[in-house]
Amino acid sequence: MNENGGSSKCSWGFNSLVRRKQVDSVHLKNDHGGHHHQLAKKLTAFDLVAIGVGTTIGAGVYILVGTVAREHTGPALAVSFFIAGVAAALSACCYAELASRCPSAGSAYHYAYICLGEGIAWLVGWALVLDYTIGGSAIARGISPNLASFFGGLDKLPVFLARQTIPGLGIVVDPCAALLIMIVTILLCFGIKESSLVQAVVTSVNVCTLVFIIVVGGYTAFKTGWIGYDLSSGFFPFGLNGILAGAAVVFFSYIGFDTVTSTAEEVKNPQRDLPLGIGIALLICCILYMLLSVVIVGLVPYYTLDPDTPISSAFGDSGMQWAAYILTTGAITALCASLLGSLLAQPRIFMAMARDGLLPAFFAEIDPRTQVPVKNTIVIGVLAASLAFFMDVSQLSEMVSVGTLMAFTAVAVCVLVLRYVPPYGVPLPSSSQPWTDTDESRLQTERFLVDATESSDSPLLGVETARDEKYFGRRRKIAAWSIVLVCIGVLGLSSAASTERLPSFPRFTMCGVSAAILLGSLITLGCIDEDDERHNFGHQGGFLCPFVPYLPVLCILINTYLIINIGVGTWIRVLIWLLVGSMIYLFYGRSHSLLNNAGYVPTTCKGKTTDHLP
Repeated sequence: MNENGGSSKCSWGFNSLVRRKQVDSVHLKNDHGGHHHQLAKKLTAFDLVAIGVGTTIGAGVYILVGTVAREHTGPALAVSFFIAGVAAALSACCYAELASRCPSAGSAYHYAYICLGEGIAWLVGWALVLDYTIGGSAIARGISPNLASFFGGLDKLPVFLARQTIPGLGIVVDPCAALLIMIVTILLCFGIKESSLVQAVVTSVNVCTLVFIIVVGGYTAFKTGWIGYDLSSGFFPFGLNGILAGAAVVFFSYIGFDTVTSTAEEVKNPQRDLPLGIGIALLICCILYMLLSVVIVGLVPYYTLDPDTPISSAFGDSGMQWAAYILTTGAITALCASLLGSLLAQPRIFMAMARDGLLPAFFAEIDPRTQVPVKNTIVIGVLAASLAFFMDVSQLSEMVSVGTLMAFTAVAVCVLVLRYVPPYGVPLPSSSQPWTDTDESRLQTERFLVDATESSDSPLLGVETARDEKYFGRRRKIAAWSIVLVCIGVLGLSSAASTERLPSFPRFTMCGVSAAILLGSLITLGCIDEDDERHNFGHQGGFLCPFVPYLPVLCILINTYLIINIGVGTWIRVLIWLLVGSMIYLFYGRSHSLLNNAGYVPTTCKGKTTDHLP
C-alpha cells in the first residue's frame, strides 16, 4: 500500500514537470469568466523595431569594439560581427515562428510551457529574471560614470546623484541608478503606447549618434587613407581562431531582440508584425555594428585603441576631441533604451507565470485604465532599483548572459518539438477553475471528455488508434528520441570542445562519440516526415522557420557552446539561483498550477471543449 502510494506520488511529481498548457489558455480563461483585463493591442511593426533596436544596442558596443579588436580580430572586427549576426539570426528565426504561432505574453517561458512542459518552462522563466531584472540593475549602474562626463568627473556630480559609501559597511550606493529605474518604472505604468513612443525617441537619438560616428569617422578615415588597414600584420593578424573567438564575444551585443516577443499580446497584427519587428531590428543592429567596426579599426591601428573608451580615443587621436559629448550622449541614451526594454519585459514574464498559477495572482492583475500590469511593474521596478542602489551588480553581469542563452536554447528545442512531436492533446483547465469546482460540474466535464474522445478520430494523449499506431506512433517515438539524442550529442560535443584541460585521447573520443550521436540523430530527423498535427498548433499564417531541423539544431549547438564556456564562478551563482527557483516551484508553483487535475482532449476537439465550458 505504501509502495503504491509512493509510486503514485512520484508519478504525479514527474507528470507535473512535463504537463503542457494550451496555446491560448489565457484567452480561454478570460472568455469564460476570468476577471482579469486584457493587455492593450496597440503596438505596430514600427514600435516593435524601436523596442528591439533600443534594447539590443546598449552602451556595451561603445566599449566592446576596442577590447575585441585588440585581443581577437584586429582589422577584421566586422567579420566577427557578421558571423555573430548570422548566429543571432538563427535564434531570431525560431523566436519569429513561435511568436507568430503563440502570440501571448511570456516569450520563451510561454513557448517552453506549451512545447516542453511546466518544469522546464519554470526554469526558463526564472532564468529570464537574471536577464531582465538583474540585467536592468547592471545597466542602470552604468549611467553615473557616463553622466559624470557632462559635469567634469564623478566628484562634480550633484550630491543627490553621486555615489556614496556607507560608513562602516563599505557599501557603495548609487542613487542615480535607483532614480533612473524609478523614472522608467513610472513611465511604463502609463501604458504600452506611451512607453513605446519614448523608446522610439531615445532609440532614435542613439542610432543618430552611431550614424554620426560612422559618417564623420568614415570621412576622416578616408582623408587619412584608412591607416588602420595599412598594417604589416595584414587583415587577419589573429587568424581564423581569433575571428571565431571575437564572434563569440560580440554575439552578446545582439541579445535584446527577444524582448520584442514579450509584448506579443499587445501587437495589433502579431502574425505579420512580430516576425517583421524581430527581423528588421536584428538587421539594423547588424548593419550598424559592422559599419561602426569598419570605421573605428580603419581610423587608427587597432592596437592603439583604448580598451575602455575605444571610440573616444579613436576620435581623439584623429583630432576630434569635441565629439566626446556626442559620444557620451549616445552611450547614455543607449543605456536608457536598454533599461526601458528590460523593465518592459520582466513584468510580462511574471504576469504570464501568475496567469498559469505558478506565481501569486497579484502579478497577473492588469490595470483597467492603462491596460498594463501596473502593480507587477512597480514591484519589479522597486526590486531592480534596490539592487542598483545597494549592490555592485557588475559581478553578476555574466549571469545575465546565461539566462538569455538558456531561453534561446529552449526556443530552438521548442521548434523541433512543434514540427515533429507537437502536443496531440490540449489541457482542459476548467477542471481546476472556480466555475467547475462543484461535484455536478466536475461530473459534467468528465462525461464530456468521454464523449469528445469517442467522437474524435484522435485519442487522448499517448494513445494511438489501431489504424495509425503502426506508422504514426513509431514515427513520433523515433522523432522524440532523435530530439533527445540531438540534445545529448550537442551537450557532449560542446563539453569536449570546451574542456581543454582534459587529456587528448578521452577528449577526442568524447568529441567523436558525441558528434556521431548528433549527426545520426540529425540525419534521422531530416529523413522522417514532420507531424501533421503541427497544422493544428497555434495560429496559422505566420512566419515559418526555414531549414528545419538543421537551423534549430545549429542554434542549439551555438548557444550550448557559449553557455558551457562561461566561467565556473558564474555557473556556481547561476546554479544557486536556479536552485532557489526550484524550491519556489516545488513549494508553491506546482501545487497552485492551473493544470492540476486538468483533463486532456485531442486537438481536434479543441473547439468543442471551449463551447462546452459554462
